Amino acid sequence: MRIEYGVDEKPPLIKSWLIGLQWAAVVISSIIILGKVIGEIHFIEPSGLIIYLQKLLFINAITLVCQIYWGHRMPVIPGPSTVLLIGVIAGQEAGKSAIYTSVMIGGLFIAVLSASGLFRYLQRLFTLNVVTVVLLLIAFTIAPTVRDLIVAPKSGISPFYNISFAIIMIILVFGCYRLLSGIWRSTLIIWAMIAGSLIYFLIFPGGRGDGPACCVTNFGGFFGQMTLDPAIQPGVLISFMFCYIALSINDLGSIQSAGEFIAPSGMEGRVKRGVLLTGLANIASGFFGVIGPVNYSLSPGMIMSTGCASRFTLLPAAAIMLFLAFFPDVTGVIGGIPSVVIGAVLAYVMTHQISAGLIVAFKDSKDQGIQFDNGLVIGLPLLLGTVVAFFPGHVVGAMPQVLRPILGNGFVVGVLSALILEHVVFRKRIDPGSQGEM
Repeated sequence: MRIEYGVDEKPPLIKSWLIGLQWAAVVISSIIILGKVIGEIHFIEPSGLIIYLQKLLFINAITLVCQIYWGHRMPVIPGPSTVLLIGVIAGQEAGKSAIYTSVMIGGLFIAVLSASGLFRYLQRLFTLNVVTVVLLLIAFTIAPTVRDLIVAPKSGISPFYNISFAIIMIILVFGCYRLLSGIWRSTLIIWAMIAGSLIYFLIFPGGRGDGPACCVTNFGGFFGQMTLDPAIQPGVLISFMFCYIALSINDLGSIQSAGEFIAPSGMEGRVKRGVLLTGLANIASGFFGVIGPVNYSLSPGMIMSTGCASRFTLLPAAAIMLFLAFFPDVTGVIGGIPSVVIGAVLAYVMTHQISAGLIVAFKDSKDQGIQFDNGLVIGLPLLLGTVVAFFPGHVVGAMPQVLRPILGNGFVVGVLSALILEHVVFRKRIDPGSQGEM
């Protein structure tokens, strides 16, 4: 296809803003979904959720600007990482200080790997089989969270009606995905959340939704809730290290896939700076007490739909996020989205994650299909990880406290199993690859 504007070219202002709106819709929808899920894990007061969303918007806006000018300098958009949600869920018992101290250390880990050049050695462990397991495990181990969001016991509505609403909504969203194209498909998640929320409250006017969160109109509230009291919990930290290894592989793949599509000069330097800046952004995220960002691999699809590869079209997206970050009256509306709608949209997003994992699994299979040994390497970790993810609370509670974030984390158990099977039991050489959002 024809690319109208190159990486370093500047489109007209109006066109830049129109394209920037599409980029903003993609990352803001991810912020809404993950911010709401994690905010509900951490906070009881609605104002806490708004502060969390404000800080997520702020961190991702600043990260985007830094990537455009000093990082990979390509039209690749960063957003909150889904794989870190797994670490947050596994470490919630240890408290926010332990979680976000681990986020800071994980960001430092990525930054050091990138700056030192050691990252290429770690990358060798992540063959196609292991990357497939990582991508699929993200979706499977988040399934209990999707279930809880859809059931929505605090909504005041019967779980049967909530589940029925979610199933119908998911089917309708996939139908729209099949029929729509271009900007409408790119912004489908935003429209799904708006329409889903309106329809839910029309059908269930007596339901207790989250409601618009209380507004925080002073900068003290915005900057005051940072992780200033570090607390290292070994189990939580080890759990997050696995998440950050997966995040770094995802980040590398996202930057490389965009580079292959638009073919800019100096790709080696772009990759190194981009991954380094992702690490620094995660350090800042941990300091602010929010989940860290990763570069999204959907960027080539956005470039194809807009016909524009200019990195400067992402600046309006950053401006929109900064506006929302400092105007909580607008951000507060996000707090009114029912958890049933968030759960349905998260199920839709995780289905795309599964699709990405299957694409990687069959990448080199050609006409022969996936090999039996490869199926074993992928199948057992998926089974173990999913079983662990659905362990009842009393089972996880019976484990030694220091090991709960590891042995009670389906993602960690699954990835460890995949590494042992791939590099010990069925040892062979397969070129590493990655795809999808983590």
